[in-house]
Amino acid sequence: MSLSNEADATSNQQKPQLSKPFDLTDSVIRKKVYATHLHDYDKCDVDVLFDVEVLYLRLTESKAYQTVFQPEFRTMKLISCQMITTPRGEHYVHQATMSILHHLRNYSWDAKALVTLVAFALEYGNLLHLSDVATPDNLLTLSLKQLNQIQTRKDPATILVPLVMKVLHDIQEWTRLSSFGYDILDVPSLSDALQEVPAVVYWIISSLVAATGNIVGVSDYVLSHFVERLSSTASRFQDHFKLSREQKGYADAYYKRKKAFSNPKDIVKLLRLLVQHNGSKVQIYDGSIKTTIDIGVFDQKYVLLFISSLDKIEDEISLLNSLYDRLQENPSEIIKTYKKEDFKILWIPIVTFWDDKQRLKFNALKDTIKWYAVEFFTELPGTDLIKEKFNYWGKPIIPLLTPLGVTLNEDAMDLIFQWGIDAFPFRKSDGIDLTLKWKWFWDATKKANLGIQQVTGDRYIFIYGGADKKWIQDFAVAVEKTKGHAAILNTDTIIDHYELGKDDPRVVPGFWIEIERKRLKKHKDVADCEIQKIVRTLLCLKQDQQGWAILTKGSNVRVLGHGEPMRQTLVEFDAWKDKVFQKGFDVAFDEYYKSWINLNDTYFSHAHKPFLATKVRY
Repeated sequence: MSLSNEADATSNQQKPQLSKPFDLTDSVIRKKVYATHLHDYDKCDVDVLFDVEVLYLRLTESKAYQTVFQPEFRTMKLISCQMITTPRGEHYVHQATMSILHHLRNYSWDAKALVTLVAFALEYGNLLHLSDVATPDNLLTLSLKQLNQIQTRKDPATILVPLVMKVLHDIQEWTRLSSFGYDILDVPSLSDALQEVPAVVYWIISSLVAATGNIVGVSDYVLSHFVERLSSTASRFQDHFKLSREQKGYADAYYKRKKAFSNPKDIVKLLRLLVQHNGSKVQIYDGSIKTTIDIGVFDQKYVLLFISSLDKIEDEISLLNSLYDRLQENPSEIIKTYKKEDFKILWIPIVTFWDDKQRLKFNALKDTIKWYAVEFFTELPGTDLIKEKFNYWGKPIIPLLTPLGVTLNEDAMDLIFQWGIDAFPFRKSDGIDLTLKWKWFWDATKKANLGIQQVTGDRYIFIYGGADKKWIQDFAVAVEKTKGHAAILNTDTIIDHYELGKDDPRVVPGFWIEIERKRLKKHKDVADCEIQKIVRTLLCLKQDQQGWAILTKGSNVRVLGHGEPMRQTLVEFDAWKDKVFQKGFDVAFDEYYKSWINLNDTYFSHAHKPFLATKVRY
């Protein structure tokens, strides 16, 4: 081997191997291309894409054309020359593509592809134009056709150019959509599409480089291979882009609803924002008559909006059924300037995907309600709005809305669970008033050291006492027997009981002294007058020869009763056990307690009658 050949061999060994496009995965291409991309400092009018499309039509149909394309002619000519002078070989196609990308590193992604396409059109357009011109008498044109060897050249880009135009149009639309500033959480597919764009732009440019080589005759690449790879890569991008347009539609609808929700005109319009799809009719199920009605039933009404899934809401339905019954009692009654008949209960079930199982479950629950429910078996358009505005994340809530659609209470659930109809009209301030109303009583029980561990809305508490030890023992037995009843266990009802003075009889006088002290306080307002009624009832109970008992639901004192009627109500639990699930233990107990007194009125001597207490109204 000669020294020169040996030197050439050594040089070839040391020369780095150039990559071939088809040897690279799109993942590798994506990283290589993205490494060349800087910020979009150099701008071109990407709206001229339409003009480029017209250019292509003009080149193929000989139509007049004018354009206002912005990139420098020098830039396009340099890229055109680079594509024309690219040597034969796929590795050179890759090298030229990366060189073009580096040269256009400050351009946006759509502009990179667009500028390269226009540079390609300089040569491709010349070929098509001279091929279409049929003027043999024009010596200049004839000379140009001969110099460009038009007779021996063919159009190699028939399939490629329309595909490039289509993909480029989608990239331009993606760029435009990305510029609107949508939150990535609202339109995540815009970001997903970005992951594919570098590879798509790479295959557009490399395809045009290969096509240019075929046009000038330096190569004979099989362009269908480039078309296939471009189509495959573009397909993934287009899938993300299609999804991003759908997400944009959802986002636009959401922001439109959100804007309207922030300034509602009335309760009906607000409810429509939450449950009505555009152009659809809302079906409102009326549980009281078992049929569907128009959403206009809520016009000028206060709405307790029950928002929940379909899972484990039997207790809430039972609670609201009981509340509905109490609202129907004397509906024209006015309490704190609010009329009971002006309050409606509406259930909005939140279900992500409705299938046959979910529909059957909803229908079964729907049959148990006495109030209203939205009947719509697709995801509600206002689901995201409900989550954001009412802070709903799966746990049932009951916002209270005014006739003007203003939120009066973000969640009245705990208020209703603890106080029931007594919390009417269910504002937060009503709960505070009730708590203060009974605070003095619970302060007295604390001083009596009853040992009460928890006073929460899900616990029923009996507090009892008296002079008759046998009655006290019998009452405790009746409570324990009721606690262990299947009807109580099946409804997860928690019942506790505490005897006044059981551990220390000396606390009994102190308890009653606290009650008596409250009676001696001056009356300042309506609340004080109501407290005085309660105090008088408690002092009346104290005089019962057998005993007395108090039933509370959490801190809400539900029944103040004389000993024997209270005990008999527990003893005869089987007679009213079915109402526990329907109405709640406290309501069912109170109703039976009252009916027992009415039925057994002659049982009591005349001396007892003045002391018979019923549920205190407040």
